[in-house]
Amino acid sequence: MATPRRPAPGLLYAALRVFDLSLGEMLWSRRTVFMGLVVGLPIVIAVIVRIVLALGAPGLRLNGTAVNGPLMFGLMIWAFYLRFSVPVLGVFYGTSLIADEIDDKTITYLFTRPIPRGGVLLGKYLAYLACTISVVLPSVVLVWLLVTPVGSALASNFIDMVKDLAILAVGLAVYGAVFAFVGAAFKRPLITGLAFVFAWEPVMLALPGYLKRFTVAYYLQGLVPQAMPTDSPVALIQSIFREIPTLGESVVWMGAFEIVFLWLAVRIISQREYILEQ
Repeated sequence: MATPRRPAPGLLYAALRVFDLSLGEMLWSRRTVFMGLVVGLPIVIAVIVRIVLALGAPGLRLNGTAVNGPLMFGLMIWAFYLRFSVPVLGVFYGTSLIADEIDDKTITYLFTRPIPRGGVLLGKYLAYLACTISVVLPSVVLVWLLVTPVGSALASNFIDMVKDLAILAVGLAVYGAVFAFVGAAFKRPLITGLAFVFAWEPVMLALPGYLKRFTVAYYLQGLVPQAMPTDSPVALIQSIFREIPTLGESVVWMGAFEIVFLWLAVRIISQREYILEQ
């Protein structure tokens, strides 16, 4: 009597299995060391600021206006995290989800397993999210504790800090999806991703017109609750980004980017034939 053939595992099951295998590998990779250096810089700056203030030095002033703890935290969220750490980590992790397997010539071994190809990408994407969120968000909390004075200000700005954590998690998710597609579609994905982050997005945001709508940063800045006040010195830094989308528009488009680019990445992975060079 013939043994009944076991059905192939579904997409979600395959993604969870690949996630379980990939998470530990990502956490102990050289990229995690790089990620620690990226998010460690604002912590070092926050420690220096805390020490300087503890020694009784006068507070920082911009254009005659005192920069308090919440405002400084907003500056650091905008400059160090939203405009640098989140997109850079998205590039280095997102483009490597499949590209590393191609470079190491292990992708054919993954695809010979009886699981959907798309599950490999989704599992690695979920591992990227877990890895980056577990490192980036605690660093934000530490910076907030260092630069925000103890007392009523600490409690009153807690909700804004939680909103910032959610926005950073959304940014990591969307940039990761975009660059997962780049890694699946382009032969040199890292170069393409860096060009997108450091050339395309800054130029499009600075120019008038509709092309800025083809950037993730344009909609990400529309989610920021307090990092872009218009009546403070922060406006000097952000004056070139005059047009800001509404919160609803930003949510809709960020969700669309996430779904569309992940779907495209899965579709490419599922249909492409990979012939490894000798």
